[in-house]
Amino acid sequence: MKKEGKLTLLQAIAMAVGTMIGASIFSIFGYGVKIAGTGLPFAFFLSGIYALMVAYSYAYFGKNFVSNAGPIAFIEKGFGDSPIVGALSILMWMSFVVSISLFAISFSGYFIPLVHLNNSFHPVVEVLIIALFGALNYSGGSRLIGRLEFWIVLFKLLVLLTFVAAAFYAFHPEYLKFNTSPQFIKGILTASVVFFLSYMGFGIVTNDSENIENPQLNVPRAIYISIFIVMAVYVAVSLAALGSLPAEELVKYRENALAVAAQPVLGNFGYFLLSIGALASITSALNATLYSGANAAYALMKKGYIPHPEMQRRREWMGEHFGLYLTCTLALLFTLLFNVTSVASIISIITTVIYIGVIVSHLRLADRIGGRKGIIFFNLIVITFVAFQIILFQLRTNKLTFIVTVLVFLVSYLLEKFYYGKRREIRLLTPKG
Repeated sequence: MKKEGKLTLLQAIAMAVGTMIGASIFSIFGYGVKIAGTGLPFAFFLSGIYALMVAYSYAYFGKNFVSNAGPIAFIEKGFGDSPIVGALSILMWMSFVVSISLFAISFSGYFIPLVHLNNSFHPVVEVLIIALFGALNYSGGSRLIGRLEFWIVLFKLLVLLTFVAAAFYAFHPEYLKFNTSPQFIKGILTASVVFFLSYMGFGIVTNDSENIENPQLNVPRAIYISIFIVMAVYVAVSLAALGSLPAEELVKYRENALAVAAQPVLGNFGYFLLSIGALASITSALNATLYSGANAAYALMKKGYIPHPEMQRRREWMGEHFGLYLTCTLALLFTLLFNVTSVASIISIITTVIYIGVIVSHLRLADRIGGRKGIIFFNLIVITFVAFQIILFQLRTNKLTFIVTVLVFLVSYLLEKFYYGKRREIRLLTPKG
């Protein structure tokens, strides 16, 4: 977590793409086919439109305010220092923590069957993968992490593009059956909400903005370019998979549907290649999220948003490495206690609520930082609708996870309101820089 060097534009894009093309495209692709059927490419495109709506506000904030606190710094500009902002800051950091646990669980899920290990090794693999990338972030610095992320992302994009090229060479257009029935349209809309999670990594650029070259110019560029890259990849991959196997077959293999879809055109090598691609995708997402989560923890501690009880008496505890350690430790806790579906659902709601906060802040500050109020308001209505759909989907599919999500929001607010909300003087005790 040293500050030597800065991330280039390409490395910043790689961080965002690496986070977005992570576990979800590989681990829940079959589930998406079950919901949307052959309409899944349209669902991915629509999810990308949602992401661009949020990116409109992130881009304007990103070129006006450079802070590794990211969206919380933006929300604070719009609402001031309040318990709500403090609670959202804790929730934002928790979204990084839970995301890391999602990636660790997904990595274990692909790695163990690939190397034929016993299922009892899941916790061991999960602990080791978080520890490994925690160590890399501890000693590597921005440049090393950026270079590592760039090459991992390049590799997994090559794997996916190889699959797409091979699949289109042996494409079966008869497998793609589109229609305009209400059920088909409803499936596309539902899947677009579910796969909104797959685009949630673009905001990670703002949590690295202090470490990016020329952030006022490169942060907005990285946000938009990364979303367009991911949209193209998702639509192409979903079309290729649906053209390789009938949708009914893909639904049978929920967790490794893409690897199975590669077999008709590439044989067993295709299955192996897509499995390796999945591991690379999950690894790069974990690396980027851990790096940005630690940055966010440090920035929020400096602002007095994340509780740090010893800080008043021992200022030397206040360092970037402590934020990294805290992020890794809590991520391990979630990894060992929750399953992949639950953590994915929790991330979706937390992140979407933060998106709404950023858009509302943009609406209040549009005259100062730029942007058309009509567009911002339209985006706010659409993303609020998406948030309600996520909540309804969670209620229909997993009520226990919904209860846990509500508890996470409640605990975050109570922590801010009653324990930490009155301790903003920590900002005065924090060393500058």
